Formats: sequence, C-alpha cells, structure tokens
Amino acid sequence: MIKKIGLLTSGGDSPGMNACIRAVVRTALYNKIKVIGFTRGYEGLIDNNFIEMKRESVSGIIQRGGTILKTARSERFKTKEGIFKAAGTVKKHNLDGIVIIGGDGSFKGAIELSKLIKIPIMGCAGTIDNDLVGTDFTIGYDTAINTVVEAIDKIRDTAESHDRVFVIEVMGRDAGLIALRSAIASGAEALLVPEMKHDMDSLIAKIKKWRSSKSSKIIVVAEGDESGGAYKVAEIVKKHCPEFDMRVSILGHIQRGGNPTCMERVNASMVGFNAVKALMAGHKNEMVGIVNKQITYTPFEKAVKHIQKLNKDLEELIEVLSS
Repeated sequence: MIKKIGLLTSGGDSPGMNACIRAVVRTALYNKIKVIGFTRGYEGLIDNNFIEMKRESVSGIIQRGGTILKTARSERFKTKEGIFKAAGTVKKHNLDGIVIIGGDGSFKGAIELSKLIKIPIMGCAGTIDNDLVGTDFTIGYDTAINTVVEAIDKIRDTAESHDRVFVIEVMGRDAGLIALRSAIASGAEALLVPEMKHDMDSLIAKIKKWRSSKSSKIIVVAEGDESGGAYKVAEIVKKHCPEFDMRVSILGHIQRGGNPTCMERVNASMVGFNAVKALMAGHKNEMVGIVNKQITYTPFEKAVKHIQKLNKDLEELIEVLSS
C-alpha cells in the first residue's frame, strides 16, 4: 500500500517541472496518498528540509517556469555521508515511494539511493537537453527550443538590417538536440553539434558559397561542440572571410526559463500522473516517458547509460535546406 510519498526536483531546472509537480501532488491526494516535498533536490533530502504538499500548494503553478520546490546540483549526495543521510531522511518519514523529477545525474543518484532503501522510486524526465532514452520529449525541451527559435528570429531581423553573420551558441554540453531542431525551425545556414562530424575547413568552404544576395547568415553552435564554442567559430570564420561583419550571441540561461508551452504542460502532467499510478501498480526504479504518444517505463540504468543519437532524417534535412 502506498500511503505517503516523497517528491523532489533535482539538477538543472526546466519549464514544465511545476506542471509535473502539480500532477504528482493532485494525483496522489486524489488517491488518499500524502506527499512530502523536499526542497532543493537531494540537498533537501540530506538536510530534511521539506513541505507537506496540499492541493493549494500547487494552485496556479502549471503556467510557471522553474520549480516551486527549488533545485540544486548536490555534491554532498555524491559522498557516502551525504547519501546515508538522505536514506535516513527517507526512513524517518516512513515513505512508501519517491518521485524524482530530473535528468541524467538525478537518475544516477536515484540508482545509488535505491541501494540503501527498499521503497520504489519513479523518475520523471526533466531536462531541456532531451538526452534521455525512453521518452520522445523530456520536460522542458519543447519550451527551450521554442525560446531559442524566438530569439534567433529576432536576431535575424538585426542580421538582415546590417548584412551580418551571427554565430549563436545554444545549450547542449553533451547533446546537440536543442541546436538541431532550433536550427531547422529558424532556417539557420549552418549547424555545429557534438554528434555530427565536421571540420572548420568544410564550414569555411560552405560559407564562401553562400549567395551574396542573402542578407543574413545564421550559424547555430551547441556549447559542447568540438569547435570550441561560438567565439572560437566566429574568430576562425573572420580570419578566412574578413569581408563578413561577424557577431556572436550566447543565449545562455534564457533557454531554461519562461512559461512552458501547451505541449509541455500536457506532457508533464501526463508523466507526473503516471508516476504516481506506477508506484501504486508496483513499478520501481524506472523513468516514466512518452514514446509515440504512449506511456513507457524505462529502468534508470538504461535511461542514463545511453546517449540519444541525432535523427538521420533531420541531419539530412538541415544539410539540404541550409544549402
């Protein structure tokens, strides 16, 4: 019997986390299950900082970015002392299950915690990078790429007005999924991401072929690309193509914030709802995802061990349409 569960958000924040929190809390309360929300992720679990969640606790939050439970990247949780304290907090509250909203690092932490506690843990994939296996879209990804596209559209207005080349850096330390989709949607002329093999010579050759009639040129770079980032790319391009007026724009943390999109709110609500239902049904140590519009359950070990590969059709699409 599931009578009381813990809930926390961990790692980087992402739009839609609040919608997921709301779904978890209201689904649990509907089924007569108490919810303890731990603040600042695993840090709150270590320090026993918590809030007893009520229906009113999650009123008016579905449209808000960020997370009302706060979040953190806990270095203490990586130590034996920290994880033992966290396990002690779980036992102190007599929890029957835990729901963790987070990404790769959060689920790796869940794996370690599960070795010390007997109760089930369910994960909701919350990361703007969309780099977890077992779901088509992670919570935050759709909003992030829409934010990037909106920003690039505005930058292109300036680029066209001044005949400039803009190198735009987006988030994606290990994955180029934000860069890929936003580059396609914004009509970017070039894309540099960690997953695609390329060299600066081929980029320079491509740039030299750009039509002189084209008044704006956008190069999208994922922050983790081997090229070294937007400033390095701009430096190399300027060296080989001095005739271009170059500008660099680092979009940074604006990609994490903002009101979640409609799709984000619905998907996050579905995932949160099913995380609670899964605990009630006996699932444990799995990530809830949505694949082909169907709810799926992926063991944490599989979800975090794999790196999403880029869609080959989208790779070809950006290559053809940017030519």
